[in-house]
Amino acid sequence: MASNTMATWHKRKRAHKNMGRKRKSEESRRSTLSSSELFAGLGEPGKPATKARVKA
Repeated sequence: MASNTMATWHKRKRAHKNMGRKRKSEESRRSTLSSSELFAGLGEPGKPATKARVKA
């Protein structure tokens, strides 16, 4: 028969692991920019790209 202490320890360990998995999966949802966001600075297709600003 399992003790209540060991059951509690395992439940706590499992809860912490699940919280970490949930946090990481939420972070990973927006880790990559969409193609429109990624190439927004390049301008419209078929038109010249915008000029880079020159630092003075």
